Amino acid sequence: MPFIRVTVSDPDLAPGRRNALAQGLTDLAVSALGKSAARTTVLVNPVPAEHYYVAGHPVREATGAHVEVSITAGTNNADEKARFIAGAYALLRETLGTLPPITGVALHELHPASYGYNGITQFDHYRRAPRPAEAVG
Repeated sequence: MPFIRVTVSDPDLAPGRRNALAQGLTDLAVSALGKSAARTTVLVNPVPAEHYYVAGHPVREATGAHVEVSITAGTNNADEKARFIAGAYALLRETLGTLPPITGVALHELHPASYGYNGITQFDHYRRAPRPAEAVG
């Protein structure tokens, strides 16, 4: 149940670009991390360009962007996370064009007892999930 926040230094980000980021990040959560599209939330957070800095200097000739993803700890391996980070960066370049020298993607792994949705922790969702019938034999 990933929550994905992408901050973009363009307060006038066109709806088509917002949609491309939301759909692309959702697709990437499914393909790289094996998550459910139905339980993936994306927040596109456009901010004023003059509020975005790299190395202490405002980003002027590029569109600053940063992606943060909350996922349940222990549900993905290093290769899956690396695929997501590489794919997210490629999506940002494709969608936003020129990026500053530093464009981050962070995966925050949260303990299943400290993370959940619809009022239920991930731990309890896993505990309540139907189990395959035990093999008879």
